[in-house]
Amino acid sequence: MSTPRPLPVVAAVDGSEDSLRALEWALTEAGRRGAPVRIAHVRQYAPWTQPGVLVSGPPEPAGDPVVDEVRASLTGRGGLPPVEYVTLEGAPAAVLPELGAEAQLLVLGSRGRGGFASLLLGSNGVAAARDAACAVVVVPRPGRSVHGDNDVPPGPRVVVGVEVDEPDDTVLAFAFEEAARGGARLQVIAAFPWPVLAWTTFGDFTPTTADQEAAERETLTLVNAAVAPFRKMHPDVEVDLYVAPGDAAGHLVENSREADLVVVGRHRRRLTRPAPMLGTVTMAVLLHAASPVAVVPPVLEDAP
Repeated sequence: MSTPRPLPVVAAVDGSEDSLRALEWALTEAGRRGAPVRIAHVRQYAPWTQPGVLVSGPPEPAGDPVVDEVRASLTGRGGLPPVEYVTLEGAPAAVLPELGAEAQLLVLGSRGRGGFASLLLGSNGVAAARDAACAVVVVPRPGRSVHGDNDVPPGPRVVVGVEVDEPDDTVLAFAFEEAARGGARLQVIAAFPWPVLAWTTFGDFTPTTADQEAAERETLTLVNAAVAPFRKMHPDVEVDLYVAPGDAAGHLVENSREADLVVVGRHRRRLTRPAPMLGTVTMAVLLHAASPVAVVPPVLEDAP
């Protein structure tokens, strides 16, 4: 019986420097996974394919200069995984997520050729991260500054955020597998809201330092329980637990400095939110993290 071919890592290209950086990331990741790479260029709908639009002049050539340029740059380069090239027509924000239906990963740059230069994240990246069936990795531009004075552990590092009230096993599994695959340390970040304001019949008061310490201990207990099964499955992965008060997005962004990857989840569908949603934490991390960000979708069983 033949072994089924692994699903590809899909790299979206459009000729921009951002997409070429994402392609390099995808090639390296595919090599680690033993997967082929599918290099995809989505061309906007041509005017003559739109009803009611009259155009003058000849149609665009049948070839694809973007794909041709990428193919030429990779020709003769050693150590590459198997590579295939596809050109698709349509709206990238709609077509790119569809590519995730038959992919291990969908990788793209933070911004493409379109849009405004001041944007930190393009609309195609938002659409793919929100709608794709597979994990989506968005590779930022180099030199993105991140404020913070935390000591950065040496060596390769994967960062993952955990919501202790409702931990997402799919996100944790992805992060542990990435750390194991890359021989990286895994930094697990769990934030708890603080300061909080409490009310009593006698008025409001600010909880004490002892209350904060109790909240921190409880959060640490919960995050330990969440990661315990994955530690057993990946005993070689060194795990650091980072529990801190305040904003989860801020801690994830701060710890993205010199990280190989930050892993976050996407909101599960609920009766009150049936459409796919990224969530405020995930969106903030996509906008501001200094490292590539992987957005992991919930399992299909969570959909209504």
